[in-house]
Amino acid sequence: MKTVLPLLLGAALVSCGPARSVFKKDTPREAYERRLDKADIDETPEGRAWRAAGASALAAPVGITLPYRHSGRFGTDKPRALGLRFTAKQGQSLRIAISERDATTLPLYAEVFREDGGTTALQLSAEPGAESLRFDVEHSGTYILRLQPALRQGGTYSLSVGTGPTLGFPVAGPKAKAGSFWGADRDGGARRHEGVDIFAPKGTPAVAGAAGTVTSVSESPLGGKYVFLRPDGKNYNLYYAHLDEQLVRPGQRVAAGETIGLVGNTGNARTTPAHLHFGIYTYEGAVDPYPFIDKTERQAPALAKRSLPLALKLRKTQRTESGTTVPAQSVLPALALTDKGYLAELPGGGITLLPFATVQPV
Repeated sequence: MKTVLPLLLGAALVSCGPARSVFKKDTPREAYERRLDKADIDETPEGRAWRAAGASALAAPVGITLPYRHSGRFGTDKPRALGLRFTAKQGQSLRIAISERDATTLPLYAEVFREDGGTTALQLSAEPGAESLRFDVEHSGTYILRLQPALRQGGTYSLSVGTGPTLGFPVAGPKAKAGSFWGADRDGGARRHEGVDIFAPKGTPAVAGAAGTVTSVSESPLGGKYVFLRPDGKNYNLYYAHLDEQLVRPGQRVAAGETIGLVGNTGNARTTPAHLHFGIYTYEGAVDPYPFIDKTERQAPALAKRSLPLALKLRKTQRTESGTTVPAQSVLPALALTDKGYLAELPGGGITLLPFATVQPV
């Protein structure tokens, strides 16, 4: 057992999918758990504590706001896991980076879960040595990022989570600008705007937001000359309306950024300045397209110019979000440094954020 354990705990594990079955390969974490099982470690006190820490991170995560950054540490004195809960919009792309660590001494299992009706569903599972992950949000809602090192592995690391669009901007050129957004009144309040209007000079190229297949090229009194494009691997269609010219045909394959038409004011936009009405339609209907194309890349904030101590002493009694009361002068293990304070481990095992003014580094 002494020979097997170090080899087991330091192994890099291979993954493919989120569910264990005869049709799907194990995720990295599931593969690791299987190896713990084969080595008869999973039901030892240490193995049970490791699984319990992972479950606790999902049951009681720390609330954060994106974009986010922290500098963290996992000690080797006991199994730990960290859960971070946040909200995200459909169409956003999350850029998760794990850096400043030695992946051989700190193999981290990074997973993204979606909360839905009191349950958590795995959305993304990364290799333990992964330094960067991209997660495209398909449903607006609440998500949890869980980080957990392998047994007896520890060290320092840095985490950042930034946000950006999943699609390219659908109008070329520096003069293109969004000017009318989702939900705005139309026809005196009789209907709502199911898209975003992007204003640009007449004749400006309207381009494919992603590689895909043109599914429809037609004309209507409302949308004028329009094109529907189905991005590869997605369950929605992109709608380009009020075009002056359509430069593609049904069934045509296009690359991301390829011109599919020219901005105009056909249809019911003939009395307005030239613009592209851009929409996204799923099987359930139209969705707000702006998060899909918002060109603003939101980077994680800079950290406070402080170091991460081993522990923190409370200056006064604290009541956490979970309702736990922690007496003044309590000493708590420090797990991470953020731009707002420290993540610390509570006496009962939960994790909370403590503002800088409430603690004294030990």
